[in-house]
Amino acid sequence: MSANNLQIAVLGAGNVGAEVIRLLQQNHSDLAARAGGNLVISKVLVRDLKIKRSAKVEFTNDANSILNDPKIDLVIELMGGIEPARTYIKQALSSGKSVVTANKALLAKHGAELFALADEKNVDLYYEAAVAGAIPILRPLRESLVGDHVTKIMGIVNGTTNYILTKMSETGEDFQSALHRAQELGFAEADPSADIDGKDAAAKAAILAGLAFHTRVTDEDVYCEGIAKISDVDIKVANALGLTIKLLAIAQVNANSKNLNHKSICVRVHPTLISQKHPLASVREAYNAVFVEAESAGQMMFYGKGAGGQPTASAVLGDVVAVARHRFSGGIGPKESDYADFKIEPISESQTRYLIRLNVADKPGVLAAVAQEFNKHQVSIQTVRQYGAGTNAELTIMTHLAKESDLSATVKDLAKLSVVDDVASVIRVEGEI
Repeated sequence: MSANNLQIAVLGAGNVGAEVIRLLQQNHSDLAARAGGNLVISKVLVRDLKIKRSAKVEFTNDANSILNDPKIDLVIELMGGIEPARTYIKQALSSGKSVVTANKALLAKHGAELFALADEKNVDLYYEAAVAGAIPILRPLRESLVGDHVTKIMGIVNGTTNYILTKMSETGEDFQSALHRAQELGFAEADPSADIDGKDAAAKAAILAGLAFHTRVTDEDVYCEGIAKISDVDIKVANALGLTIKLLAIAQVNANSKNLNHKSICVRVHPTLISQKHPLASVREAYNAVFVEAESAGQMMFYGKGAGGQPTASAVLGDVVAVARHRFSGGIGPKESDYADFKIEPISESQTRYLIRLNVADKPGVLAAVAQEFNKHQVSIQTVRQYGAGTNAELTIMTHLAKESDLSATVKDLAKLSVVDDVASVIRVEGEI
């Protein structure tokens, strides 16, 4: 690095990469003034050199020409996926280059080794764009709230599923129809499984939990359940009760933990019922929001666009300027903190409330039989509502706070009752109702 120039290489020139390149060149003067020196794009790695691109930079399909170039100071990884991104980032860090990435899947699976390598080589590894696009949430967790104790995070961190659930709630569309509309508008991929199965949100949940609770959390530590089973009937019942269904990433300290040295956390992604008065309930379409609770700061919500070329590029450039400032001043940013090393509980140990819908025979004794199963497993019922009449009816049961393993045992035994035709749905409930 020369005194006034930071040499940058970009790995990937797709939707986000192309926008990062454009903004780096278009806003060169402003970014230089903010960073303390010129940010110069040295090379851009692409798969196909035959594709015509408007950016006036040097394109290459040879990764080693970037990773082995001692003049390059910062690598921006925007390829996605695990490999070869993992290998390239490790090579860049090993050679003393700082890295900015938006790769949530990689960080959720291999973040620990990459953070350790960055610490060893005394370089920066920044990744604000890996969670919730343009929303500044990771830096506040890592820096602004470092003097506090975060107790819970609930976030809408996947725009595709939020768009689908919004349409189901507001227009009455069924799941497949709303998914098809999302695909037509470009909110959902041709293969939407990573989104609708909750895997994308789970990777982000792991990253958020690791930062918030100073504990190593991987995607394998996150309980994951998608929205494919949410029906239009679930939506109608929720609306009738003044609730809304969102796919939430939730990470929280065990409510029963008293001793800081023996606390545990649970990290989960699943469809969740929240009050229509909750701030997250008003997050519509493909927008994202993260709701944070801390001991001293109280409740906060971060809201904005969670995906797309421009929003994600905004977060990437924020990291680039931060890293550049460190390089020009001769320092690095805060290192990753995993000192707490909290135990990560399985979903079976978590506690929340539940809404259970049962299709039952409409005859005397049904309520007593159902209530007996709840009592047997020590799951307390808050309210019971019956819909329909004649041969069949539906019971909608809201529980008090219950342990997941107890609720699962209850549901398993309910399904065996002769008076229960089927357990139509079980949805977890968060917050005040």
